[in-house]
Amino acid sequence: MTTFTFNTTKSIVSRPGSASELGQIAGSLLGSSILFITDPGLRKLGLCDPALASLQTATSEVTIFDEVEADPSRETLEKTIDIGRDKGVTGVVGFGGGSSQDVAKLAALILGSNEDLDEVWGVANAKGPRLPLVLVPTTAGTGSEVTPVSIITVGNEEKRGVSSPVILPDIALLDAELTLDLPAAITAATGIDAIVHAIEAYASTNPNNNPISKMLAREALRLLGGNIEKAVAESQDIEARSAMLLGSMLAGQAFANSPVAAVHALAYPIGGTFHVPHGLSNALMLPHVLRFNAPNAWNAYSEIAVDAFPRLKDIEGGQARCAAFIDALAELSEKLGLPQRLRDADIPQEALEKMSSDAMLQTRLLVNNPREITQADALALYTAAW
Repeated sequence: MTTFTFNTTKSIVSRPGSASELGQIAGSLLGSSILFITDPGLRKLGLCDPALASLQTATSEVTIFDEVEADPSRETLEKTIDIGRDKGVTGVVGFGGGSSQDVAKLAALILGSNEDLDEVWGVANAKGPRLPLVLVPTTAGTGSEVTPVSIITVGNEEKRGVSSPVILPDIALLDAELTLDLPAAITAATGIDAIVHAIEAYASTNPNNNPISKMLAREALRLLGGNIEKAVAESQDIEARSAMLLGSMLAGQAFANSPVAAVHALAYPIGGTFHVPHGLSNALMLPHVLRFNAPNAWNAYSEIAVDAFPRLKDIEGGQARCAAFIDALAELSEKLGLPQRLRDADIPQEALEKMSSDAMLQTRLLVNNPREITQADALALYTAAW
């Protein structure tokens, strides 16, 4: 008998244009004083304006914090919390990519529970309660709107995470119109990020890997693999954008319950040290880690190969299909115009040794990998990717 626990966001609203109805959808939940968390780029573009206007008609006060950076720092999180306390906020909205959503999750937690941040790092240490929380993604990649995880950069390079069902939001609002003008490079990198989530969730050796996550991962790969090239090439294609946003969310649900592994573990030092966007960091390491894993995971990879790339159905033999799947992923990344090597992302060769050491700190991820990775293995993988 398969035993597992599956947690996800309580309510999901998926409808183009729904961000302009945020007040009607969530105003009563969020209360009279809302903290709206986003980044300066989205604010400058005016992408937040319809959502803010809707909230402002539904409640008495909306406080905007628009200083979230990529790989958000502890200082940014603490500043957000201080503002929330000063305003006595009753609910939190995270509007943006994974960074804004991660800050919103922990701000809602600390503002609602007054827990000590240093005591909630890790798995299942956050107890709550949290403030009412709504997340609105503007990229199709992180799946953060349905994951119980928040990643914050502590110090110069170290990333720490909080993983707890307590920080799953009350509502995830998927509005594909918010992603229509996303630049091609960001669409590509975030799309590959979502693909990595689905692949690693499906093949995860975590004890909680479960049939629901596997089902969601396969549907995510079907949506993502079938639409990513069109979304990158035709930024205004609302059907392709909607499929990508839904695929990202499904992959998020999958890995939220069957956690990711070594691709992410090796991507974190790339982003933490060199500030390479998370999706691109994953794309750079994906084919190399999958080839390393193939002796142990070829069966799982061959099972999902046709979901992402239907043309591989005619390849007979699981190992051959697995190899073709990995090659197809590498070809897709190149076709989408993403950098292909670490050197292309301005990472010097002399940094690889420290990166391999830093990657080994990601024990919560490495333990889920289909094949054990030593520091020497990590260095060899970085060298292959360089």
